[in-house]
Amino acid sequence: MKACTHIAELAAAFLLLAIVVGCGTGGSGSTTTPPGISVILSSGTTSVYQNQSTMTVNVRLTRTGTTGNVTLTVQGAPPSVSTRITNPNAGNSGSVVFSALAPANPPSLGNFTVTITAGDGQVSGSATTPLSVGAYVQVRPNIIGPLQLAMSTSFQPAEWNHQLFRNHPLLTTPLNNLQPGHIRLQPVSQGVPQTGPTTWDFTVVDAITQPVLNAGDQKPEFQIAVAPAFMNGSPTFDRDFATYAAQLVRYYNKGGFDIGLTHYQSLSVDPIHWWGIFNEPNYHNFDPALYTQLYNTVVPAMQTVDNSIRFVAVELGDSPGEAQTFLPTFISRVTAQVDVLATHFYSSCNQKDPDQQVFNTVPGFASEVQNIYLQLGRSGNPGLRTVPVWVTENNVNADFDKGGGISACNGTTFVTDPRGSSAFFAAWRPYVFSQLGKANAAALYQWVYAGDAQYGEIDDQTGNPRLSYWVDYWLQHKFPVPSGASLLDYTTTDGAELETLGVQNSDHSVVVMVANHALNATTDNNGPGAPRSVLVDVSSLNPFQTASRLAIDANTDLTNGPTETAVAPGPQIPITFNGYGVAFLTLK
Repeated sequence: MKACTHIAELAAAFLLLAIVVGCGTGGSGSTTTPPGISVILSSGTTSVYQNQSTMTVNVRLTRTGTTGNVTLTVQGAPPSVSTRITNPNAGNSGSVVFSALAPANPPSLGNFTVTITAGDGQVSGSATTPLSVGAYVQVRPNIIGPLQLAMSTSFQPAEWNHQLFRNHPLLTTPLNNLQPGHIRLQPVSQGVPQTGPTTWDFTVVDAITQPVLNAGDQKPEFQIAVAPAFMNGSPTFDRDFATYAAQLVRYYNKGGFDIGLTHYQSLSVDPIHWWGIFNEPNYHNFDPALYTQLYNTVVPAMQTVDNSIRFVAVELGDSPGEAQTFLPTFISRVTAQVDVLATHFYSSCNQKDPDQQVFNTVPGFASEVQNIYLQLGRSGNPGLRTVPVWVTENNVNADFDKGGGISACNGTTFVTDPRGSSAFFAAWRPYVFSQLGKANAAALYQWVYAGDAQYGEIDDQTGNPRLSYWVDYWLQHKFPVPSGASLLDYTTTDGAELETLGVQNSDHSVVVMVANHALNATTDNNGPGAPRSVLVDVSSLNPFQTASRLAIDANTDLTNGPTETAVAPGPQIPITFNGYGVAFLTLK
């Protein structure tokens, strides 16, 4: 029995060896590939626009060792995007149709990554595709009113900047290129030319004023911002200030004046037509009645010297509700000539305010302008009912170093707010321009032309343009005034993050501006902004032969400015933003 068992074991061993050798020789057999599904998508980038378009992604399968019914699932799309799925089932192809609902609250706009998975219950495979969810704007041919808003800029002649044009004589060229109207001059400190009851020194103020007289429309506004220091506290302040103002008119417009043996006269043949009477009286110890009394005293005194000049009144330091508090007394009691009523708007006085808080102030600017017009329209003085409103100071942050590195607004260490010239500004200032234009404001002034990163369109140290220069430049050039421009009606699916302004010019060309102020994060302070896309529908307007797009954002060339590029003049034109910025579509 033992011998038989041994022979059987040997036979079994030889048989096992034969099987092993047979599986590995001559390629007569192969390892079985496990079942699986691979997924290939037809689209590299999927773009959909709210309430407007759909995008189909075709799905192709490669199966291995499986023949079951395959279904598709989608992950990563925001709640506002719906999907319509055609399953492959027993086949190898299917599809997913994406569509964006509008408006979503909050709007689910931006860039997403979507995963499409194919599975039969046993095995599965997946692939990803980028998904861009954009807003939709339709511009309509209905005219809703005129656009009369002109861009301009400002100077504050003083001892700390009066060498600007001497150090950078070529800065008059970019100033002229801005095409500003009624450039504002606000001399303070040593820029105030009367230094004593009988002494005058125009050196500081004229270092800025004389070059400006030859710039822009050559009709600047000279704001008599403050009184000479020796007048403060005088019991005859109103009369003293009126005499001072009248002498300024003589100096610039009427051949000068004499004090003793000294003759004072402007070197320019260009007079100053526009005059502002005091700066922000509500912040300088003037109640409405006292300011009105001053205005009624000063204006006639100036008119006795030159009755052709025009006057800008109040120049209010504005904040929500300020116009309702200060202006009723002035409007009801003013008897002197008023050609413009002006106010100032800043979004913040604290560099720590987050971006969203700063953006949130902008609609309030428009509300204040509308309230001023309402008060003027109700005036018992017919001459006030057609007076335009100018915004003669505007920037992101009103704070400044009051000395010793201390903030003038909050007493803490002063920090320059870069949002006055960063990509943030490329969203904020067009937003302001659009809102004020729709409120019928007639002028918007940058504070200031040359300064630091918080305030300047031009770097006052290097003479180089900042991003804010190019924003203001193109606002003026795309919406020149006067040009007979009319505001066009429009609808948008995202008015919370995208500001739209559509304008038809007298030659029937159309400019559509879209500014993106969508946040990257709610805590951002000078953040990058969030990517957004928008489809601009102009199909209801007359057909256009040419179209171009110009964008200003963080990537703009600061030396040469943005480049305008041609686009296909179709009925719908897409715009893409990588973050904060503005884009102009010009259709001819």
